[in-house]
Parts: sequence; structure tokens; C-alpha cells
Amino acid sequence: MTTVTDTWHCIGTLGDLFGERACKGVEIDGVKIGLFRVEGIVFAIDDICTHGQALLSDGEFDGHEIECPLHAGLFDVRCGKALTPPLTRDARAHETRVEGDTLFVRLAD
Repeated sequence: MTTVTDTWHCIGTLGDLFGERACKGVEIDGVKIGLFRVEGIVFAIDDICTHGQALLSDGEFDGHEIECPLHAGLFDVRCGKALTPPLTRDARAHETRVEGDTLFVRLAD
């Protein structure tokens, strides 16, 4: 079971985080997090592929799926679910909220 901490981390404004690309990699307390904007909603999952050491935020992002740039496996950014081989483990998902134009993320344990 995934649990979350009580700490919300201020990440920045949506305008500063997302330009032409609807995904961005950030680091929160030493944890690499991928941020993905889908139809105006921001989702956050661990940015490291569960199959190996690749940054998901560097992959091809289409709709609600991010492709690992190293292995070509797909994750659903809305929940972190591994969708295709060679992936066998889901990515950990984190809570997000937007206040005004500012994004906050709460890390899962």
C-alpha cells in the first residue's frame, strides 16, 4: 500500500514549469519526480523507469502515456501503471494540487 507524507512541496508556477513540452523532471527531497500535464491536470510519478536507470520525463509523451527513452515501455502518467513490456512494475504516483497557478506535490512513501 502506498502512503503519503503530510508535507506538500511547492514546485513552482505552471507557466514556469511547462512551456512547449507538457512534461518536466524535478527533484524533491532527493527524489526524481516526473510531472506530466494532461488536459490541464498535472500528474506526478517517479521519474526513474522501474526497468532501469532512465528518466521518464526525457521520453516521448503522448496523451496520458510516457515512453521510457531507454526501453520503449509505456507508463500511464495518471497512476504510474506499467502498460507494456519490458515493464513489470508500476511507477510510484504522487499527489498533486494547484492553488492559483502554483503546483504542489506530496510525495508517497
